[in-house]
Amino acid sequence: MPPKPKTDAERQQLRTLIIDAARELFVSRGVEAVTMREIAKRIGYSATSIYLHFADKEALLRAICDTDFLALATSLKDILQIADPVERMHALGRGYAQFALTHPNHYRLMFMAERTPCDPAESSLQQNNAEQDAYFQLKSVVSDVHMAGHFRADLQDVDLIAQTIWAGTHGVCSLQINMAQYKWVNWSDISARLQLMEVVMMRGLLKEKT
Repeated sequence: MPPKPKTDAERQQLRTLIIDAARELFVSRGVEAVTMREIAKRIGYSATSIYLHFADKEALLRAICDTDFLALATSLKDILQIADPVERMHALGRGYAQFALTHPNHYRLMFMAERTPCDPAESSLQQNNAEQDAYFQLKSVVSDVHMAGHFRADLQDVDLIAQTIWAGTHGVCSLQINMAQYKWVNWSDISARLQLMEVVMMRGLLKEKT
């Protein structure tokens, strides 16, 4: 068994190790099927060591959710500085897809798990915060495009537009994450699929350029 962490850095390293191991097990076997003892065994520590960091499995699950949702929001934060609102919206969709495909296990647990794992009311993250809330980031960008008058005149519901954009990108990403290994589908390149989805959505949402 590894030595007990003594410094703050070592304790944080162990906390990250626990979160990474738990995420992998939750995704592969389902949240309900995994025990704290199994997580401890995966990383070579005792269950007692995990309970020093997390009161129970629900607390561990909330920590994973907070960690991953914050990572998503942080990965998109710099995109919000792009001056042109339409280009900002394009870039945000691409950034979201990049996060999903680079961190498939994070994404599975965040948005594809059978059991809804994350209750915002129990999160330590602040909703409607541009530093911590990726959906708020999306809504803000969509709102800026709307205020600039770029959407079709019949599209006035910012939430509807934001959720439709999210759904389109999520669909491409989730198929890639869950289905890319199946060879009975002659999959086109993932970049081409994402690009075409972006083009289709934007043609349906934005006013034609004059």
